[in-house]
Amino acid sequence: MDDLFPPFAPDPNEPRPRRFKPVPFRMIAPNMITLMALCLGLTAIRLAFEGKFEPAVIAVVVAGVLDGIDGRVARLLKGTSRFGAELDSLADFVNFGCAPALILYGFVLFHLKSLGWIIALIFAIAMALRLARFNAMLDDPNRPEWKKDFFVGMPAPAGALTAMLPLYLHFLGFGLERWAAPAILIYVLCIALLVVSTVPTYSGKTMGKRVPRSLVLPIFLFGVAAFGILISYPFEALVAVSGGYLLTIPVVAAQYRRRLKAEQAGGVEERPAALASE
Repeated sequence: MDDLFPPFAPDPNEPRPRRFKPVPFRMIAPNMITLMALCLGLTAIRLAFEGKFEPAVIAVVVAGVLDGIDGRVARLLKGTSRFGAELDSLADFVNFGCAPALILYGFVLFHLKSLGWIIALIFAIAMALRLARFNAMLDDPNRPEWKKDFFVGMPAPAGALTAMLPLYLHFLGFGLERWAAPAILIYVLCIALLVVSTVPTYSGKTMGKRVPRSLVLPIFLFGVAAFGILISYPFEALVAVSGGYLLTIPVVAAQYRRRLKAEQAGGVEERPAALASE
């Protein structure tokens, strides 16, 4: 039996098993922000089930704010990673696809029974398709630099926040009860179509890289005023922001077409000052 199982002596020159290297905190911090946003999205769903629509909407809005922060923090700390990008997309689907759809269904679309549920499904699936398309376009090496100023279709956070416009109006005293369900259904369907459309919308990714010195103090004052208005009059501010964003879509689309024609004519125009400044 000893001949069948001879003693084995390990090779002293054999390399040691590979150990995982410690992960720097700058790689963890952005993902923690993303997970906090995901927790808010899941909490919003729970609050909607309990009929607490106002805090549910606020949770989605705060998740949208965190979604705008995590990417910038990752780039600032040089902590971007493929894992973070995939986690961000999954969190966005929950926060801006599932949560708003369930909130809207529990708020008013349930009056339309199966038809209302179908629209909620369409909205959530539209968000999933939009996020998948966005991830695929990130790997396009031939995309012109100026197109980074634009999204293809309405981005997920903007789609979620504008889709909940009927709830903002309801919280302000506009009685959007069962009679308004058909109009809200059409509105939510239009937002879902904008999300998966190819209509260009402003991205703001190049904003904030360089700020003229003369605008620093006005920007500080504007930021403080905007924060104060949002805290003091949250739903009035959300109505204004949602309505203003929808009104800018035709303007941005016209600007996109103008710059595309300039590129096809032989060169891209110089970027406007408003855009030059993720």
